[in-house]
Amino acid sequence: MTDDPTEHPATLDITVRTGTGTARTLLAAFDSALLAAGVANFNLITLSSVIPPGSRVRLADETLPGGHGDKLYCVLSAAYADHPGETAWAGLGWATDHTTGGLFVEHHGGSEASVREQIALSLADMSENRGGGYGDVQVAVASAHCVDRPVCALAIAAYTVAEWSA
Repeated sequence: MTDDPTEHPATLDITVRTGTGTARTLLAAFDSALLAAGVANFNLITLSSVIPPGSRVRLADETLPGGHGDKLYCVLSAAYADHPGETAWAGLGWATDHTTGGLFVEHHGGSEASVREQIALSLADMSENRGGGYGDVQVAVASAHCVDRPVCALAIAAYTVAEWSA
């Protein structure tokens, strides 16, 4: 899939973001990581990792626009560490084809190499199970090292923001 929007107009613009956070609790560290990724004030609705046909997937770091409390449909990977010296790694991997769509996978672990390996293996198997044809694997990873307070590493694919209807 191309990142050139003029070549094929995308039906869905999916942005992949990463963030890390530190706080006094794991939950607050997760919130801090959401802030760092630019998606903090949404209600997250997690998806099962299928990318619709015609979608564009791209890396982004700007704050995602939307109202406080809006719904954010997403695929996410979060990893936590709360013991000094521990490191948490979170990652998303994806492979796409403009015609047939694509797949996301989410993994977390104690090392970058482990997360990248799990992503590659999962996408290879999932692609093979569907007859292949997806493009190259893309990866986004984040890490957080615990010094004295809990940490969270986060990778998130933001599909779309939706307001609550009355």
